[in-house]
Amino acid sequence: MASSNPVAPKTGDHESEGSAQSTADMTAFVQNLLVQMQNRFQAMSEGIVAKIDEMGSKIDELEKSIIDLKAEMDAEPTVKSDPEESKPSDESS
Repeated sequence: MASSNPVAPKTGDHESEGSAQSTADMTAFVQNLLVQMQNRFQAMSEGIVAKIDEMGSKIDELEKSIIDLKAEMDAEPTVKSDPEESKPSDESS
């Protein structure tokens, strides 16, 4: 029994060192994992912002094209004759 008492504290000290090392390893692992997640999140965020900017530019181009088409339609003379416009001409003759 006397020999088991000195061995127990040494084992306890060794387990404490192992436990402390295990805790440090786990902390380092979790920190590394968090950094990786943050980097991935940042990359995805930048990708999303880039896509939104690209969509905004395309919407602006589409809006400009629509405005140009409207202006073009207003500038062209109408090919169809409006029946109401021809009636006053007939009545005045």
